[in-house]
Amino acid sequence: MRGASSAQEAQPCGEGVGLFRKVLIANRGEIALRVARTCRELGIQVVAVHSTVDRESAVVRYADEAIQIGPAPAKRSYLHIPAIVEAALQSGADAVHPGYGFLSEDPDFAEVCQANGLTFVGAPAAVIAALGDKTAARTMMAGADLPMLPGSLEALPSEAEAQRFADKIGYPVIIKAAAGGGGRGMRVVRDSSAFARAYQETRATAQAIFGDSRVYVERYLEHARHVEVQVLADQYGSVVHLGTRDCTVQRRHQKLVEETPAPRLSAQVLRRMGEAAVRGAAAAGYVGAGTFEFLVDGDEFYFMEVNCRIQVEHPVTEMVTGIDLVREQFRVAAGQPLELRQEDVVPHGTAIECRVNVEDPERQFVPTPGLLEEFLPPGGPFVRVDTHGFPGYRVPAAYDPLLAKVVVWGATREQALDRMDRALGEFRVSGRGVCTTTEFLRTVVRHPLFRAARHSTSLVEQILSDRQA
Repeated sequence: MRGASSAQEAQPCGEGVGLFRKVLIANRGEIALRVARTCRELGIQVVAVHSTVDRESAVVRYADEAIQIGPAPAKRSYLHIPAIVEAALQSGADAVHPGYGFLSEDPDFAEVCQANGLTFVGAPAAVIAALGDKTAARTMMAGADLPMLPGSLEALPSEAEAQRFADKIGYPVIIKAAAGGGGRGMRVVRDSSAFARAYQETRATAQAIFGDSRVYVERYLEHARHVEVQVLADQYGSVVHLGTRDCTVQRRHQKLVEETPAPRLSAQVLRRMGEAAVRGAAAAGYVGAGTFEFLVDGDEFYFMEVNCRIQVEHPVTEMVTGIDLVREQFRVAAGQPLELRQEDVVPHGTAIECRVNVEDPERQFVPTPGLLEEFLPPGGPFVRVDTHGFPGYRVPAAYDPLLAKVVVWGATREQALDRMDRALGEFRVSGRGVCTTTEFLRTVVRHPLFRAARHSTSLVEQILSDRQA
């Protein structure tokens, strides 16, 4: 365990009174550092955990205390519940913030925290369990009158039953893991002849990744947009939404670019989506910050899933609303009621986020970890960069390749797009064997379909295809 210098120690402030004294952040990378900064503003002491390869990371340097919890493999460190809980108890933390990924949507982790007297800064374990099962979530949301795509509300246990269902609703369909999330555990099937193999592969993938082979089937929209709604809910039944985020630009179901508000949607559709998310959160008994994800086809939208955590793309919502979502997470977890009413949420302008990954787009986005010899992020008016990178930092190969999130705000979408192009052009990252996605992201931002907000989830594949032509 390492102590912080006196200059870094969190100082109590009025805003943090009644929240927490010390918080352990059960995560790494840019999200751990981002959570730690809100803790500092609230006068909350920060405990970082780290694997052996993360001992020199930015959040370890920033935290008041840092505890090593295991070797590089995530299963033996960031996913190892006993080590994380022991670190929290050893440090005297009174709460645990899970960030996103890793254990953030693990109901067992939430339960173990509570059993050891630690406040879990997230949704209740029972809610995480209910919404983490995609078929159970679909059934619940259908009962709350959220619009649904044609699909099975229950898992389909046999290949024959699943194929009969797919043939009935019509192709293309998508097979999804019932316990899935984060864009993993799904396959698109375009005709009946390809169904059997895709069904078996999806089940095998689901078992390997999630330990649960159950799958379900729903209609696949070829040119849909992916739009989500941020919600906040307290322990007393109050729920508000903070508007939409368009997350349509994806590669293999992994988001690359996000923006708010979702462009080219009428005020009526945006209002209906917000109301649907609030209705769904109330039906689930949701508490904390969460995200309702929808597929949009024209003026129609359909429920997909709920993410029971802070999202990677939450900064764009913060940029247009002025609301610190992590602060709200802490307030709700401490038992305080929401300060916001729906009429208090008045977004301004447009915000866009680009995820800069340590990957080589010219080699099918293969990860390129290594030593950062040069690292100079962009700046200037209305530019925010959430990153854990710095010159001399060795990006480990063991984890997600996300290095930085470049977030910009503009009074108009056009201004925000131009500002993002400028910011990405300023980003300087180099090192032995290190590549990033910055130039590819500039291609996306400049693409005519994206500029006109007439893109779909196939945009990245279209760009890659055009490059090869």
